[in-house]
Amino acid sequence: MAFIVTENCIRCKYTDCVEVCPVDCFYEGPNFLVINPDECIDCALCEPECPAEAIFSEDEVPENQKEFIELNADLAEVWPNISEKKDAMEDAEKWDGVEGKLKYLEQ
Repeated sequence: MAFIVTENCIRCKYTDCVEVCPVDCFYEGPNFLVINPDECIDCALCEPECPAEAIFSEDEVPENQKEFIELNADLAEVWPNISEKKDAMEDAEKWDGVEGKLKYLEQ
């Protein structure tokens, strides 16, 4: 079972989670991070590090976020790997907690 990055990461893209991942399974897009489910070892270190509370165990992804399970797998195949913490997006605090952000996902 892998961990999944969900909608609240969009336009926030905090990378605190990346720094603690022992297997470097995070991948970075323009305004969102994903976890490669084939690389994730289900260690749970990333979940508490996410300031946006956007990371869930696959079996605990909220019902209205289930599409992010497939989205993480698909985007991890095309986005570059990220293994070091970077600054969050400039207006991350403004976007943290905003609902309906999927339409803002940049691929």
